[in-house]
Amino acid sequence: MKSQLHKKIITEYKTSDIDEIVSKLNDMVTEIIEDEKSLRGNIDSKKVVSEMINDLTGFGPINPLLNDPEVSEVMVNGPNQVFAERKGKLQLTDVTFRDNDHVLQVIEKIVAPIGRRIDESSPMVDARLPDGSRVNAIIPPLALNGPTITIRKFAEDPFKVSDLVGFGTLTAEMAIFLDACVKSSLNIFVSGGTGSGKTTTLNVLSSFIPEDERIVTIEDAAELQLGQEHVISLETRPPNIEGKGAITIRDLVRNSLRMRPDRIVIGEVRGAEALDMLQAMNTGHDGSLATGHSNSPRDMISRLETMVLLGGVDLPVRAIREQIAGAIDLIIQQSRLKDGSRKITNITEVQGLEGDVIVLQDIFVFQQRGVDSKGKIIGKLVPTGVRPKFYSRLENSGLYIPPNVFIEEEDVS
Repeated sequence: MKSQLHKKIITEYKTSDIDEIVSKLNDMVTEIIEDEKSLRGNIDSKKVVSEMINDLTGFGPINPLLNDPEVSEVMVNGPNQVFAERKGKLQLTDVTFRDNDHVLQVIEKIVAPIGRRIDESSPMVDARLPDGSRVNAIIPPLALNGPTITIRKFAEDPFKVSDLVGFGTLTAEMAIFLDACVKSSLNIFVSGGTGSGKTTTLNVLSSFIPEDERIVTIEDAAELQLGQEHVISLETRPPNIEGKGAITIRDLVRNSLRMRPDRIVIGEVRGAEALDMLQAMNTGHDGSLATGHSNSPRDMISRLETMVLLGGVDLPVRAIREQIAGAIDLIIQQSRLKDGSRKITNITEVQGLEGDVIVLQDIFVFQQRGVDSKGKIIGKLVPTGVRPKFYSRLENSGLYIPPNVFIEEEDVS
C-alpha cells in the first residue's frame, strides 16, 4: 500500500510542497483502496497515512519515538529491530522498517542538511537532528545487522541543577559546593561511562558560569545548551571525500586560545587534545570544564596520561603528571547504576603530586545501602568529612560554603 502511495505521489505530484501532499494523502489512500479490491477491509488507512506522514515530514517509523518525551535514546539495529531507552532501561519496540534501503533513506535525511555524507567510502557518520539530538550511523559492510542508527535525544528544556537534585543524581549540599567551585574558576573534569549523563552534568555546571564571562564551547556534535548571552559554539568537521579538510577537537582547542575566552568548555576529551587542554588550564585559562570516559577518578588520570602520549609528544611521565596535577582541581565521577539511575558517585579533589603519584582525595562519595524489592538501588551521596585544600580559594572568591556541607548528618532512623 505504501509502495503504491509512493509511486502515486511521484507520478502525480511534481510539487516539492510537502504540506500540499500531506493534505491529499487521505484522498489518495481512499482512491487506491477503491481501485484495488484485494486491499478493501485489509488495510488500516489511518495507520498508512500516519506512517506516510512520518516518512515525508519526519524520520520514518522512529518519528513517534523521537516525539515521545519519555524516550531518551533510540537504537535502530537494522530494519527489523528498534530499541528505545526509557528511564535508563532499554526496551524492544514494535517499530520496524521495510528493508535496509528504508533505513538508509532515514540516515540520508538526517545527514544531508548538515553537509555530512554516508556511503561505502565513508560508512560511519556523526550528525545531529534539527533539535540538537546526537546521531551516529554506521552501514554495511561494517554493520552486519544492516544500517544502524543510534540517537541520543536532546532535551527541549535543558535540565537544571534542581532537576538533578530531584532525580537523586546529586544532593542539594553537593549542588551548593559545585556552584561555588565553578564560580571560583576551578578546572573541573566530569568523567564516566557511556550514557552515564556526563554531558547533562557538564551542561548544569556550565549554567553556573557568571553572565559577564566569554565562553567558548568545543564539541564533536553541538549538544551543550548554555543560557548565557556570550557563548561561542565550535564544532569539529570530518574530512571531505578526498580525505582532506578535517578539523579536530585539538585544532579547535588551539584556535580557542586566540579567541580571548574566559572559559573553555570541551564536550569530550578523547585524544591528543588532552595536552592542549592541560596547557590551557595551566596558562591562565582557569575555570575550564571538560568530560572524558573512565570508570573512576583514578582511571581518568591514567587515561589523560595515555591521551597526552597519543599526541606524539616525547615527555617523561612525571612531566605529564605535573601538568595534570597543576591543571585539574576537581574530578566529578558519574555512573549509570544497574537500576538505570544516573548518579554522581565521587567528587574528588586533585591535591597535587607526591613523588611520582598524583594524590586524589574524595570530598563526596555515593554509599550503596542495598537494593529494594523492585530492584532499585538504595543509597545516598555523603561527604567524607574532608574539607578540600582549595577551600581558601573559594573564600577568597567571596563564596561562603557552610562547614556542615562537608559533614555527614547523623542517620536518626
